[in-house]
Amino acid sequence: MPSPPAYKVGDKIATQKTYGLALAKMGRANERVIVLSGDTMNSTFSEIFRKEHPERFIECVIAEQNMVSVALGCATRRQTIAFASAFAAFFTRAFDQLRMGAISQANINLIGSHCGVSTGEDGVSQMALEDLAMFRSIPSCTVFYPSDAISTEHAVYLAANTKGMCFIRTSQPETAVIYTPQENFEIGQAKVVRHSVNDKVTVIGAGVTLHEALAAADHLSQQGISVRVIDPFTIKPLDATTIVASAKATGGRVITVEDHYREGGIGEAVCAAVSREPDIRVHQLAVSGVPQRGKTSELLDMFGISTRHIIAAVMLILMR
Repeated sequence: MPSPPAYKVGDKIATQKTYGLALAKMGRANERVIVLSGDTMNSTFSEIFRKEHPERFIECVIAEQNMVSVALGCATRRQTIAFASAFAAFFTRAFDQLRMGAISQANINLIGSHCGVSTGEDGVSQMALEDLAMFRSIPSCTVFYPSDAISTEHAVYLAANTKGMCFIRTSQPETAVIYTPQENFEIGQAKVVRHSVNDKVTVIGAGVTLHEALAAADHLSQQGISVRVIDPFTIKPLDATTIVASAKATGGRVITVEDHYREGGIGEAVCAAVSREPDIRVHQLAVSGVPQRGKTSELLDMFGISTRHIIAAVMLILMR
């Protein structure tokens, strides 16, 4: 990273846009960085890189299978550091190419935007709700899920320097910066964003749901209930050590909340991480059913992953 991130705590910016800015910044520092797009450069903000480095930008149009194949070719013999951008939902079209890329131990980076129902009014077809499950199933694939601008820039830098396939999941809504520019991030290391000796429940969220969890923690603290909040940063590998330690410190009570289907998402990853530990119970909040178009806040509430539902889950788990 040529310089620390230039964001301040409290700034509001979408992680999708931060990705584009981080790419352009990296492109200035390293001529091997190239970017591919599936006709989504304005939405994924990879157009920022294109404006600065047009000779290193490849437009693959609406052909995600071809885009991944071209990225694999560009990354052969480590001649380039390739980043391929598209809506996360559209990478499902290229699963065979991704699978073969993993088999050939390719070093490519995939960035998926418009994840979950928080995509809102852009439409149901563009809401990725199974992408974490897909990329978690790919051997040797590192899965990043940054929650603010600082962690997104670090995710881009780490992906560029990580062997194998990497997937970065970015979100459309603007969210507040919660980390300082001096914060350090590592693959497989979660962040305990809020904690105290009196914590009763551990809540794990990522992306927009981390901010919903923090809002829930603020509300519950006014009622004298302390909640520990964890940002996993990478879903694969998952920081099982931090999660297990936090779960034990909060009476074995864990809630996961994610803008993704239950199958193959954060909740199931956490369940696998704590499966050998006695007396840890995981309550999962995830999207169920086929989503619909609407405002982000309305959809988060409709599908049970908003602040209100997290508060209700905490109260329910404490009554047991």
